[in-house]
Amino acid sequence: IPLSPKDSAPLYVEMMGGSAKILAKGRELYAHGQYLLAQEILNKLVYAEPRNGEAKDLLADVFEQIGYQQESPSVRNSFLAAAFELRSGMPEGHPPKTLGPDMVRAMSTELWLDFLGIRVDPDQADGMTFTMNFRTSDTGDEFVVEMSNATLTNIKGFRHPDPDVDIAIARTDLLCVMMGTATMKEMVDAGKATVKGDVTVIEKLLGVMVRFTPDFEMVPGTKADPLAASLALSDGFESHNSEMDQLDADPHSGSTGACGIWSHALSELYPILLL
Repeated sequence: IPLSPKDSAPLYVEMMGGSAKILAKGRELYAHGQYLLAQEILNKLVYAEPRNGEAKDLLADVFEQIGYQQESPSVRNSFLAAAFELRSGMPEGHPPKTLGPDMVRAMSTELWLDFLGIRVDPDQADGMTFTMNFRTSDTGDEFVVEMSNATLTNIKGFRHPDPDVDIAIARTDLLCVMMGTATMKEMVDAGKATVKGDVTVIEKLLGVMVRFTPDFEMVPGTKADPLAASLALSDGFESHNSEMDQLDADPHSGSTGACGIWSHALSELYPILLL
């Protein structure tokens, strides 16, 4: 099994004679416009020494030139974003507001179940097995959902003859669960969903879900200091809570009518899609 770049880079740097020789060769390649060759050795140096500012600055220059030469916007943006983060660190602040009621409504139930499968942590789900019949009562869509081999899968249009649990909920009510404004348990308690069989399956599934975060490094050594990031996040939450308090004072502000949620508040939420 190949080693990760982080684990293999120190050996490459050692075999190339250390950081000074790599930097000298990197500058030479850069000066001759051999950017792809320059990135090969500089990338390994940055992985081996993520706090080496000189190496990061030179690699940023290389990535920038490679990005400028790309016709594909996605490839261009990847290199330019990497160059920016090498020089300035990861961007701080809240992620863009991308979630809204229209986007959630456009997501099919099948796609939502697929996304739940993506969120399963295979290590935590190891040894877990169950079958579930899932039905949206107002649309008539039926799914067999199975957890096996640490993988959650679903098949539309089928029902298991002897499932561990059977769940039925209207698609209009499921939207609240998909938006993360209610849990399946809350919908059951409110009489908006019915569960037959082993109700603990829901909690077991929820327990192996991973919540994705966008604050990962594209290149090493670019993530902010954990303490500083924690303080910034705390300040952001205080500001956000103050804004939400103002919304609470005016419950008619921007009302969407769905699940009693305001579109402004929804735009702040991640697609956590909790059960």
